[in-house]
Amino acid sequence: MTARHLLALDQGTSSSRSIVFDRDGRIVALAQREFRQIYPQPGWVEHDAREIWETQLRTAREALAKDGLVVRDYVCDVSKSSDIAKTHDQIVADFGKIDVLVNNAGTARTLAFENISDEAWQDDLDLKLFAAIRFSRLVWAGMKQRKWGRIINVLNTYAKAPAGNSAPTSVSRAAGMALTKVMAHEGGEHNILVNAMLVGLIMSDQWVKRHAAQAPNMDFDEFARGLAKGTPLGRIGTAEEFANLACFLASEQGSYITGTAINVDGGRSPVV
Repeated sequence: MTARHLLALDQGTSSSRSIVFDRDGRIVALAQREFRQIYPQPGWVEHDAREIWETQLRTAREALAKDGLVVRDYVCDVSKSSDIAKTHDQIVADFGKIDVLVNNAGTARTLAFENISDEAWQDDLDLKLFAAIRFSRLVWAGMKQRKWGRIINVLNTYAKAPAGNSAPTSVSRAAGMALTKVMAHEGGEHNILVNAMLVGLIMSDQWVKRHAAQAPNMDFDEFARGLAKGTPLGRIGTAEEFANLACFLASEQGSYITGTAINVDGGRSPVV
C-alpha cells in the first residue's frame, strides 16, 4: 500500500460511489451510497435498491481487478451519521488511513421556495452539507497527526450564483462553500488543504435519464447540445475533465492551493 489514500464520496444520480485511490491514481477501494429516493420504480423496496448498487460496485471492482488492483467496496448511506462512522472505521481498518477526502454527495433538487417543506430542507442538508461535515471531521485528526491532507468539496455553480427556483440545492451548496473556507483556514497550519470544485454540466447518467424522460424521440447528441446552450465552450463536460482537476488538487502539484472554489463548467457561470 502506498503513502497516499483517497476516499471520494460520490452520491449523485449518475454515479453513486466512493473511491479510494493510491498516490499513483490507481483505484484501490470503492464505496457506494445505498439510496432509493431518486428515480424510484414501482414496487421498489429498500433491499431492491441495495442489490442494484451492490451489483454496480461488484462490476466496477471486477473490472478494476483485471488491471491487477486490489479493490474493496462498501455501501454507505451518507445522510446518516451512524453509517458514515461505520464506513469510515471499516475503510481505515482495511487501508490504514485516508489522506484525501472528496465529498461528492448530492442530487439535483430544485424547487420554488414556497413549495419546499421542512423535511425537504433537512434531507438536502443531511445529504449535501452534513455528510461533508461528518466525514471531514472523522478524517481530520489523522490528517493533522500526519501533517498532510486534502479535502475537496464538490458543489455546483449555484453556490456562487443562486437563481430563483434553485433551492434547496443552492442554499446547501452555498453552505458547503462556506464550510470549505472555514476548514481551509483551520487546516492550513497542519498542511490540510481544502478546496471546492463547482460543477456545471458534466456528462452522466443523469442526463441520459432526463433525455429518456423528456425527449426519447430526439437524438441524444442533439439533446445534449440543447442542454449546453449558454455554455461558452458549447458542450457538456466529461467526467475525465472534472476528475483531472480533482487529481491535481489532491496531488503535491497543488500544494499551494487552499480555500478556493473553482468553477468546472465550461464558462457557464455568470460569476468567476
